[in-house]
Amino acid sequence: MTAKQKILVVDDEQDILDLISYNLTKEGYQVFTASNGKLAIEKAKGENPDLIILDVMMPVMDGIEACRIMRAMPEFKHTFMVFLTARSEEYSEIAGFHVGADDYIAKPIKPRALMSRINAILRRNSQEVAEEVSDKLEIADLVIDRDSFLVYRAEEKIVLAKKEFELLYLLASKPNKVYTREQILKAIWEDSVVVTNRTIDVHIRKLREKIGDNYVSTVKGVGYKFDLS
Repeated sequence: MTAKQKILVVDDEQDILDLISYNLTKEGYQVFTASNGKLAIEKAKGENPDLIILDVMMPVMDGIEACRIMRAMPEFKHTFMVFLTARSEEYSEIAGFHVGADDYIAKPIKPRALMSRINAILRRNSQEVAEEVSDKLEIADLVIDRDSFLVYRAEEKIVLAKKEFELLYLLASKPNKVYTREQILKAIWEDSVVVTNRTIDVHIRKLREKIGDNYVSTVKGVGYKFDLS
């Protein structure tokens, strides 16, 4: 972990803020807090955190709306955002992913599990920065070669269609991150006006036929992810 990475914790319950802040500070992070979404946006603009932990249900402005607003700002386009909530309803989780959440953590908070998750997320960010200068992405037992548009599994060469390759590379570049269908469409078929969600489903099916079923997982009602769990 890189010392003094910045984390903004947003929750309207002071005891939750104190608990998370204490544990994050012990891990060497620089911690800032806010009690609602509106204050979170102001604090984020001033501190430019590496990670933002947002409660969903808050007064003034909830976490979903705050995330949506910040994701539309260029300076927070690549900032990691994690939702923290006591709500277990599936629609709440879906809403979080649709506005750009990277992960989702349920209350009650277990400090050791929370720290493990946060460390893993920020470690993943460091790996992604390193991979940006590389033409090859090595993940699980796959080597994804961006120059040749080829995938290697062990010694086996797998030839993919261009869009299939781009889809795999997008998902694999951020393992375990859930991409909504809208995000996938924008990233891969941005210039097309005739592509539908069904197009993504077909490409996912073809991708699984070629590389195997155990790499790309469907998150019901949301989208897809490259699964390392």
